[in-house]
Amino acid sequence: MSSEKETTMQITGMTCSACAVRIEKGLSKIDGVQNANVNFALENTTVKFDPSVTNVEELQKKVEALGYGVVKERKDFNITGMTCAACSARIEKGLNKLEGVTNATVNLALETASVEFNGSELTVQDVIARVEKLGYGAALKEEQENHGDHRQEEIEKQTGKFLFSMILSLPLLWAMVSHFSFTSWLYLPEMLMNPWVQLLLATPVQFVVGKQFYVGAYKALRNGSANMDVLVALGTSAAYFYSLYLSIVSIGSNEHMVELYYETSAVLITLILLGKLFEAKAKGRSSEAIKKLMDLQAKTATVVRDGKEIELPLEQVIVGDVIHVRPGERVPVDGEIVEGRSAFDESMITGESVPVDKTAGDTVIGSTINKNGFIKMNATKIGKDTALAQIIKIVEQAQGSKAPIQRLADKISGIFVPIVVGIAVLTFIIWFVWVSPGDFAEALEKLIAVLVIACPCALGLATPTSIMAGSGRAAEYGILFKGGEHLESTQGVTTVVLDKTGTITKGEPELTDTIILADIEEEEFLRVVGSAEKQSEHPLAVAIVEGIAAKGITLSDVSDFEAYPGYGIKGRVKDYNLLVGTRKLMKQHQVELQDAERKMIVLESEGKTAMLVAINNKLAGIIAVADTVKETSKQAVRRLQEMGLEVIMMTGDNERTAGAIAKEVGVDRVVAEVLPEGKADEIKKLQAEGKKVAMVGDGINDAPALAVADVGMAIGTGTDVAMEAADITLIRGDLNSIADAIEMSKKTMANIKQNLFWAFGYNTLGIPIAAIGLLAPWLAGAAMAFSSVSVVLNALRLQKVKL
Repeated sequence: MSSEKETTMQITGMTCSACAVRIEKGLSKIDGVQNANVNFALENTTVKFDPSVTNVEELQKKVEALGYGVVKERKDFNITGMTCAACSARIEKGLNKLEGVTNATVNLALETASVEFNGSELTVQDVIARVEKLGYGAALKEEQENHGDHRQEEIEKQTGKFLFSMILSLPLLWAMVSHFSFTSWLYLPEMLMNPWVQLLLATPVQFVVGKQFYVGAYKALRNGSANMDVLVALGTSAAYFYSLYLSIVSIGSNEHMVELYYETSAVLITLILLGKLFEAKAKGRSSEAIKKLMDLQAKTATVVRDGKEIELPLEQVIVGDVIHVRPGERVPVDGEIVEGRSAFDESMITGESVPVDKTAGDTVIGSTINKNGFIKMNATKIGKDTALAQIIKIVEQAQGSKAPIQRLADKISGIFVPIVVGIAVLTFIIWFVWVSPGDFAEALEKLIAVLVIACPCALGLATPTSIMAGSGRAAEYGILFKGGEHLESTQGVTTVVLDKTGTITKGEPELTDTIILADIEEEEFLRVVGSAEKQSEHPLAVAIVEGIAAKGITLSDVSDFEAYPGYGIKGRVKDYNLLVGTRKLMKQHQVELQDAERKMIVLESEGKTAMLVAINNKLAGIIAVADTVKETSKQAVRRLQEMGLEVIMMTGDNERTAGAIAKEVGVDRVVAEVLPEGKADEIKKLQAEGKKVAMVGDGINDAPALAVADVGMAIGTGTDVAMEAADITLIRGDLNSIADAIEMSKKTMANIKQNLFWAFGYNTLGIPIAAIGLLAPWLAGAAMAFSSVSVVLNALRLQKVKL
């Protein structure tokens, strides 16, 4: 069976959604690539591939062959232990074999290594581990400004180009505007009417500033497709070269050339650059959620090594390190407290503003804040394994994924440019042959307007910018959508199925009642029950053991232990053969229940979970635990019902206990006494009734049901299992997050539809308006630029959504 790897590469050079579609198609054709997903707004691609067939380098080469670039990072390391050139050659060879490394060079004289890699999951620790495996030492050099943010660099570059283009275009625009009858009063220098002066101003704009459009168009056409660059290059070239032709024809004539179109090409390029500049800045804002999460990470850690306390960059922390965390500092990585006591602000993970008290043996989460005590902790998870890194990965996956609705836009973008070129040519012919027979200039103007107004940039940005902004905003509320498809599908949920323990309730039951029904002392009864239950990991068993231990009762050893999921346990303690569990378990072992039923009914009507205890096959007593309902559960259930959703509670508990909890929180329908493996079947039954079901559970016991449901929501604190099992992870324990997730989905989908409406609207209305001659080329350029910016700005409204 082939394995599967996933890599993400940052792409440069994309100008519209047609570029994204072409890269996607090109990568998908490579043998071994199972799925390629290009996100135009994020400017990256996520590729799943079989590493035994292809590799990251091949994928990168394909992107570059298609005419685009791949952003690479570089890290510098200090190397120790090298003695000769053979050492440096060996390290260099070993590093170059690392998956994701594009180039590694080792300098023996400087004792350094410079490693260049693409956007794979390669970490600094991977590089250090490889060098150490080769028998040498490596440490990351102090962070250098080798590479800034590539998007910021691009913005600065485009700003320079725009300013240069604007300075040269303004005189041409001045000359054009002064020709209108209502602006005839404007002063116009005679020099600006000279065709050769206009040529001198327009040429640098056309070929220096506009070079990027020619290069992009050439690369697109060379690979058998067309994009926005083709439209811009065609439109502006037509205006420029026709004007050049008229200028040459005018040689020897003393008449001013009024009908020149130099300003059309120059102003168009300037406006398109301005639009791209606004778009790039807005796109940068749409990934604010990731930046905010990244900013939560500590940059250094105080580690004890060889008995000394040293401060290290976070990348150099390894599992097992003892770390000192002082009051006010962020916990650098996930770990376990080995000494000390303190309160921790975990609001960035759980949303709970009240600090949590922790002491030796308790786990702490990286990036949470140590409020008031000094602690020593053991590092248990580092790098990409920490809870925060997992959250960042989930948000990045969601922002980089595609919602099904985007497939439609992608298909249209792929065929859009050739159709537009056809419409433009047809417009030219109609004007030149029928509307204004023989008037080449008039027909050319209409052709240019059609080409420019039709650029499909807005169409490509419509969906991904909304997905980015929506999933990022949701993450700030502790709602992690695993992908764009889940962000889209959640809005259609009609039925919400809630697990009871740990979802509606706190999941922290306590021992409440002990009823003796046989000739046995209470202390001995509790010792026997507690001894058997300590072998079980069930939350109810843990509550019983803790409750008995709190009474100071010492527990004994157990033998022949066996658990019956959903029913109870059996085991042998001293001379006692013990059964603890449900009525069904007792009946299976032919235990007479006598008068226990009435007592059970009373306990269950109080919302307690009562378990029968049989010793040596005779009923000995009843033990009961109660799990308290979360403070917000009742309000959350009412909110879901007010949204028109059917709310169902599903639990393995008996009907009376389940009914008492359901009544307390306002749930009308209860499915009780369901075994873990039966929950998925219950979900299927609801789906068979035509309902779109969201299952909400803890992500571990409910994994099969979460997987079967249309939308699986795991309530938890960002654990690996919860994230794997569910489509959505609700980091906060508050059930209000369910309604928040559905609302966020609805708002995001509404935003996407608005964007698509405007994107399609600009083109479907703009093309015919341009074709019938009601849109000057420079106005078409302004409208096209505005369409992209307006779509991105509309998407960014999601970042201000209040839930």
